[in-house]
Amino acid sequence: MTIKIEKKIVSFSVGRDDAETPQRSAQGDDNIIHMHEKVARPEMLFGSTYKIKTPLSEHALYVTINDIILNQGTPHEIRRPFEVFINSKNMDHFQWIVALTRIISAVFRKGGDISFLVEELRSVFDPAGGYFKKGGKYMPSLVAEIGDVIHSHLVMIGMLKVESPDAHQQRLIDEKRAQYEETIRGSDAQPGGEFPEGAQLCKKCGTKAMIQMDGCMTCLNCGDSKCG
Repeated sequence: MTIKIEKKIVSFSVGRDDAETPQRSAQGDDNIIHMHEKVARPEMLFGSTYKIKTPLSEHALYVTINDIILNQGTPHEIRRPFEVFINSKNMDHFQWIVALTRIISAVFRKGGDISFLVEELRSVFDPAGGYFKKGGKYMPSLVAEIGDVIHSHLVMIGMLKVESPDAHQQRLIDEKRAQYEETIRGSDAQPGGEFPEGAQLCKKCGTKAMIQMDGCMTCLNCGDSKCG
């Protein structure tokens, strides 16, 4: 739409799109900076590297997540993921790993709630079949384990809460574990391991820790029971 100016122009100023500057708080404090795609990368970032070793390859993957510190030295200081790199001697997955790291890094820099990434990656299934991590947790694919690493990192920096049973649930789990070890004492089975040999996969927590107790399937990891 064309606007005709009827009066004489006596002064002007150049407007600036808010998207060109780091996103700031809507609470009236202009000094609080939130994560935004226009936040410039500083000279130094704080990184954490996680090792992924799967039975799918003789070579491990090393996932490095670099974080930016916003509002450093103030009561509003927060640590947010900025970029991710994945390295391995195994070059079979090179193309999709590079693509995945660029997409994830772009989502990190967008800011906001990025926790959806975890569930999206965890829901990827390998048509050739998954595998069990150390401790009995089932991973449906390598991509899902990368999602698991991102979840652990978000918990570590405080963006997500730890997914663990409450005090009541933990007490029940401990009681079930003690009861199970008492029943197998004196048998050929060895108590005190990570989870019992022959345990089934728990559909709730994805851990191979579901055993038969008192005529009911019970998970020794999350406490889920088919008897309620």
